[in-house]
Amino acid sequence: MTDPITPVLTKRWPSPTSWTLETYEALEGYSALRTALTVEPAALVELVKASGLRGRGGAGFPTGLKWSFIPQAKPGDTSGPGLKPKYLVVNADEGEPGTCKDTPLMMADPHSLIEGCIITAYAIRASFCAIYVRGEILHCIRRLNQAVAEARAAGYLGTNILGSGFDLEIVVHAGAGAYICGEETALLDSLEGRRGQPRLKPPFPAVSGLYASPTVVNNVETIASIPFIVNGGSDWFRTMGREKSPGPKIFSLSGHVKRPGQYEVPMGTTLRQLLELAGGMKDGVPLKFWTPGGSSTPMFTTAHLDVPLDFEGAVEAGSILGTTAVQVFNETVSVPWAVMKWSEFYKHESCGKCTPCREGTYWLTQLLQRLVGGNGRPEDIETMLDVCDNVFGRSFCALADGAVSPIVSGIQYFRQEFLDLCAAPAELAPAEPALAGAAPATSALAGAAR
Repeated sequence: MTDPITPVLTKRWPSPTSWTLETYEALEGYSALRTALTVEPAALVELVKASGLRGRGGAGFPTGLKWSFIPQAKPGDTSGPGLKPKYLVVNADEGEPGTCKDTPLMMADPHSLIEGCIITAYAIRASFCAIYVRGEILHCIRRLNQAVAEARAAGYLGTNILGSGFDLEIVVHAGAGAYICGEETALLDSLEGRRGQPRLKPPFPAVSGLYASPTVVNNVETIASIPFIVNGGSDWFRTMGREKSPGPKIFSLSGHVKRPGQYEVPMGTTLRQLLELAGGMKDGVPLKFWTPGGSSTPMFTTAHLDVPLDFEGAVEAGSILGTTAVQVFNETVSVPWAVMKWSEFYKHESCGKCTPCREGTYWLTQLLQRLVGGNGRPEDIETMLDVCDNVFGRSFCALADGAVSPIVSGIQYFRQEFLDLCAAPAELAPAEPALAGAAPATSALAGAAR
């Protein structure tokens, strides 16, 4: 089912003071928490499993299944992970280029995240929750801290929540501006006070996460969906979206569209439908290429307008759903220029721990800068593809995979544009400029991209 739906996650956003506890409680706020505290934690895990909710941070892993991996103490246990403290960590380190869905959610409706955190912590039997927020969005950090204080004053946080005997503390933690900390294990290292770098897995966070204890790491949008599932039920949740990817989803639509912004639609909605909601292409200039889930996902073209944007549909078409950061580019944009700019970002944000990622992103950026600067040669294209092949799947985390995706897909769909920027062998200067000194993008190309 991909018909338009009544807003779910965004239903409170239009309210004048949607971020306050008073408004939240007037619009069913914390009613799900009261219901959740009357049932066994295991029943909540099964409810989320039955709903089919999948992680909204990009990976799409079944949320209830992830919760079920947390080891719980059994009668007679004297040691083991089940006896360790459990932790909930919310990934609010929204740094993917083009992604801006969690930020407005936290600004407009922070209590939906707080209530989701309390219910999730109760379900996995955690007494401590950390919300790791991207450091640059200070306004979100302040608003979340205010919401946490309001919830604590109202008895929704702290000791013996609503007389249930359940205790929980929530801490809002500001990151230091590293894109890599959006990767869950790098985020955990950062929370522990270390440099944010991805860990080798296994062990996975469910067994050895924060402080080497069982930990659930979920995205903001995922956790904010929990109160609605508790109130509406799993069958209601499955009336939206598609069979394997149910529920609503917030899409960040940016670029050359008339009305860029956040659009909540059922999973499986197509770009054609999203463009209709956004008023179509800006200035009537036709679409050229687009990303379904941010710059780290393989790009699509006009041939993919009717691809259902859910986890299965995007993969079947040759990309991934990612964070649903739909970046739309019209025919004035140079694909090699756009790919170069993305590559510069990933080179800068690579933590440097893995050699293929550290060296690969550096050399790919140099090659692209030389190409866009007019000093490339035709064989550079095959060299880039070879480097991409040696980077993909050879690092601890997905940053390396995301860094090569726009390059590979850009060459796949727009190879001629790359070739057009290559000088013929006879035109190359005898002493070719070193890669490190490659000329920047020409003003004409940069102007076209703008």
